[in-house]
Amino acid sequence: MHSLEDGTIGRLAALRDRLEAGILEIPGTGLNGSGGDGAYVPRVANTTNIWFDQLEGEALVIALDLKGVSVSGGSACHSGATEPSHVLMAMGLDKNRARASLRFSLLRTATEADVDYVLQVVPEAVGHLRALSPVAAGTLG
Repeated sequence: MHSLEDGTIGRLAALRDRLEAGILEIPGTGLNGSGGDGAYVPRVANTTNIWFDQLEGEALVIALDLKGVSVSGGSACHSGATEPSHVLMAMGLDKNRARASLRFSLLRTATEADVDYVLQVVPEAVGHLRALSPVAAGTLG
């Protein structure tokens, strides 16, 4: 079975696009790897990388894991690393933004219901963590 022939790539790209659009509705988020003007650029059908201002990515990784959503704060080949992604740094992100970035990867078996669930729990987790953040609250420094 080939993914192009059976429509898997197109289906995953549509799910990814829907996931991105929903997450990017959260204030203080952005798409890593988009054109300088935010325009679409070709990329892998099942993967997106999004930054979340005023958050440590690792805190969001843990919060989402507790809700059954697996994401990563680094590249697939360096999961578990504590340093920001060298790829994101090479793309011009500063350390704070790179550390606040998460990679979302959709499995071949991902469904609309899976995306619905992620779009429910991500905004909740972001809101909760930002409410706890001294940066977001303006009490740091």
